[in-house]
Amino acid sequence: MSLAPEVLTLLFAAGLSAGFVDAVAGGGGLITVPVLMWVGLPPQMVLGTNKMQACCGTLLAVVRYAKAGLVTWADVRLTVLVTFLFALLGTYGVTQVSNDLLKKLVPWLLLAIAVYALLTPRFGQVLGRARLRPSLFALLAGSALGFYDGFFGPGTGAFWTLACIALLGLELTRATAYTKVVNLTSNVASLLVFLWADCVRFNVAAIMIAGQLIGARLGSGLVMKHGAPFVRVVFLTVVFALIIKLLADQL
Repeated sequence: MSLAPEVLTLLFAAGLSAGFVDAVAGGGGLITVPVLMWVGLPPQMVLGTNKMQACCGTLLAVVRYAKAGLVTWADVRLTVLVTFLFALLGTYGVTQVSNDLLKKLVPWLLLAIAVYALLTPRFGQVLGRARLRPSLFALLAGSALGFYDGFFGPGTGAFWTLACIALLGLELTRATAYTKVVNLTSNVASLLVFLWADCVRFNVAAIMIAGQLIGARLGSGLVMKHGAPFVRVVFLTVVFALIIKLLADQL
């Protein structure tokens, strides 16, 4: 499949924009999935190619957050393991059953998150009280959100960020770093399934990866420089964009 110069430019720009948004608050798939569909890839190829390019940008963001001391590996390793296993199951499951129910339910869950964040002015700006032990959080959130990201995906980053703040008591910057680690985990698990099913278009992924790496570096740098207030603005913007997009798809 040869790509025209204007298509290459669009793919690069989509990867760059998505890498920036993903590094800050998640939701880059809002940009990349429609672009990949516009290019003319089959649905399964769209999902697989999107996972491949997303993995690279998320990996760079994780590396930068880890170097900045925002990731405590001892606290996240069990969550990574559980998330990986359930994301494998979710990605396999999406090939077997319909996800129509999730499409209808997810916008309203995201709306609840957005309302909660808007009504809580200091949402994620200070350390809160942990309501679950890290091991129990890993089992519950890792299984539910790992499976969800493999099975359907939109809003996963928002769900993880809220869970980290509400249940682990993390402030927003560290919750974002935690989210990137587990997002990378579920992306890799899903990618393995799509590679096994031969559902990745490598030449398309490659040009988007170039943009992803630049966008992820810019986004993660701004998070570390400006902290929770900046993340809060982008987080709410992405959540409302997801809500509008998913409701528009239903209508």
